[in-house]
Amino acid sequence: MTGGFAVGSIGELLVEFVCAEQNSHNRRAASYSGPFPSGAPAIFIDQAARLGARVIFAGAVGADAFGDVVLERLRSGGVALDLVRRVPDRPTGTAMVAYNSDGSRDFVFNIAQSAAPHFDDAVAILARLRAFKLDVLHVSGSSLADPRMAATILEVCEALHAEGIRLSFDPNLRKELARDAAYRTVAQRLIAISSYFLPSDDDLAILCPGQSFESVARSLFEGVAEVAVLKRGALGSTAIARNGQAATVAAHPVDVVDATGAGDCFCATFVALFAAGRYDLKGALERANAAGALAVMKLGPMEGNAPLEAIERFRLQPVEHA
Repeated sequence: MTGGFAVGSIGELLVEFVCAEQNSHNRRAASYSGPFPSGAPAIFIDQAARLGARVIFAGAVGADAFGDVVLERLRSGGVALDLVRRVPDRPTGTAMVAYNSDGSRDFVFNIAQSAAPHFDDAVAILARLRAFKLDVLHVSGSSLADPRMAATILEVCEALHAEGIRLSFDPNLRKELARDAAYRTVAQRLIAISSYFLPSDDDLAILCPGQSFESVARSLFEGVAEVAVLKRGALGSTAIARNGQAATVAAHPVDVVDATGAGDCFCATFVALFAAGRYDLKGALERANAAGALAVMKLGPMEGNAPLEAIERFRLQPVEHA
């Protein structure tokens, strides 16, 4: 397929294992479910594909069984994978996640020593993305933890921005990154060139301390930003556009099975629908909220991703899912 709205993403690919016991903090022997295909930018691109976008991903996995798990999932959704390298001497990245009774999570990642940072250089990635006729490139802040990965991502993003390609950025600030000065530097540079800025409450508090979402949005609109969206989990979401439009949507009351990946699913739904002009601000936000709610109802970070038809059924019959 050569036509259609084209969305790309770049960053870490990994498999995830979810601890069956609460409050283990990954510090004692316990049963884990997995391997689930994962990686925040991969969750995003899988959901964008389910919404009918033409999609491409740049990343790397090991030449192992876990790499097969990730590639098969993305391939089955129609993601173009010619920018995904298989690295023979590195394992596929992994994440172990353990939930706590207060809803918080503890992660143990193997990304730095895995295949994940070893994707193609910026020159090769840019050449392929140009040929793909990209409309939007999405970046997750989780991909900035590794300096090698962050440097390539920033180079790609700055080059695409200079060529008029829109960028979407979700800070996705993990607590492990909160005090990382290098992360903050790259994140701020990406925020400054992004058309779509999609932070959570926690992201905003750390990156823009003491500032309201409205004031942050106004400052971004002095630059290139088109829309700022605040993800608030159980409190819903709010979006503000450069043209003055705004919308706030309440959350769907659902039983949370696994919250990992819900924000990525939300971002993909909003960007794939709004940036393509398929829905207005409120319409895209309503469907992103519904997609995020569906995502938390399944175990596994991608397992709750859903096509638009399923999102619409859920959105129009919320009582059945309360």
